[in-house]
Amino acid sequence: MKHRNLMTAVLGIMLMQAGLWTMKQLPVQENSWLRALCGMITALGCGWFGRGLAGLVQNRIIRTYPEIRQQMAIEAADERNIAVAARAKARAYDVMTFVFGALMVAFVFMQADLVSIVMLVCTYLFVEITGIWYRIRYEREM
Repeated sequence: MKHRNLMTAVLGIMLMQAGLWTMKQLPVQENSWLRALCGMITALGCGWFGRGLAGLVQNRIIRTYPEIRQQMAIEAADERNIAVAARAKARAYDVMTFVFGALMVAFVFMQADLVSIVMLVCTYLFVEITGIWYRIRYEREM
């Protein structure tokens, strides 16, 4: 798609505005799950806006400087860079597993709201199950 980054940035702005507007319209309650949902929508909008804006800037630079485009294409196809990226991603996954576990235990000891603990546990399980799924899939392929 030609304008994917622009659409992502615009959608991000719309999500940010919707989340902030909804948060303002809600009655003030200390432990409202709707407030948390509005915060997550706002954060998702910020992420999408940042992603779209970064893509727009990158495309602008690539269009202006063709030598940078050629260098980026070479680096993206380089086997060493691919191996380094895969190894770094694997290490980050290993660290994330322990950090998520420690964070869950910390939330329990802080006696945090049950909804936040359940959301964190579900996210943790989703990541771990996804890791197991891809490990099985790649073992079958190789």
